[in-house]
Amino acid sequence: MTETELGAFLRAHREAVPPAAVGLPNGNRRRTPGLRRAELATLAGVSVEYLTRLEQGRDRSPSTQVLAALAETLGLSRDERIHLHRLAKTNGGGACDGAATTRARTVRPTVRALLDQLEPAPALVANRPGDLLAWTAGFARLAGPTGLLEAEPPNLVRYAFTDPRAHDAHPDWDAVAGERAAALRAAAALGDPHAALLAEELTITADTRFRDRFEGSAALPARTGVERWSHPEVGELRLAYESLELPDPDEQRLVVYLASDEATAAALDRLNDHHAAALSTVPDHDPRAHH
Repeated sequence: MTETELGAFLRAHREAVPPAAVGLPNGNRRRTPGLRRAELATLAGVSVEYLTRLEQGRDRSPSTQVLAALAETLGLSRDERIHLHRLAKTNGGGACDGAATTRARTVRPTVRALLDQLEPAPALVANRPGDLLAWTAGFARLAGPTGLLEAEPPNLVRYAFTDPRAHDAHPDWDAVAGERAAALRAAAALGDPHAALLAEELTITADTRFRDRFEGSAALPARTGVERWSHPEVGELRLAYESLELPDPDEQRLVVYLASDEATAAALDRLNDHHAAALSTVPDHDPRAHH
């Protein structure tokens, strides 16, 4: 039977746990990284046979108690535990919250007001497949010259894998591409039809560049970290980001970028000052003054 998303998620996290983290010797004869199935099964209080069935997709309906024991042993974060339980619900045939058949293309007025308050910081709101729904003027100044915002709608995943300019915009393209693929897989695994369609599209248009990362990204993407951007006007930027889930049935998320060092803060200030100076030369009657 084909491995399920639940099985892939468990296996990916099992292989990511160093034996020493759970009090086991590393040993010199380990053929795979992380914990062996027998080790995880023993620590979680389940049989090796049952864990094997879960990872191989031959059992799709583990109990809440089993999931809790596995999550505790694997040291999953809160977001990862929630994702684990939702994968079990989806694989077991239950309805997945937020897997709407229609894709929302708007954000609430209060979310737009929040974006206004975040100016001039680069910030955006995206849905699960990676479509950009709204963004600050600060993000437009950051991403506009890279070509990201030219599509309708702009999409973080499609841009990373199909636009050649993405390699120039992201000096650490491999890392960014991996995160984008992981985010799309997480959405598709929970039954989002639009994420699944985009994954199918990119499997064709981006070939192995996307497929290898998508198939190898069973774990959740990072919710915080640092991304390097290369901007044609101000050079390289090191931007720390925070990704926050918004209370919305469509599971939109807010991503805010902040300067991670003094050089980046100074570069962002130059970018904002240049934009402000450009606006000051636009006559008041020109509609561009209110863009």
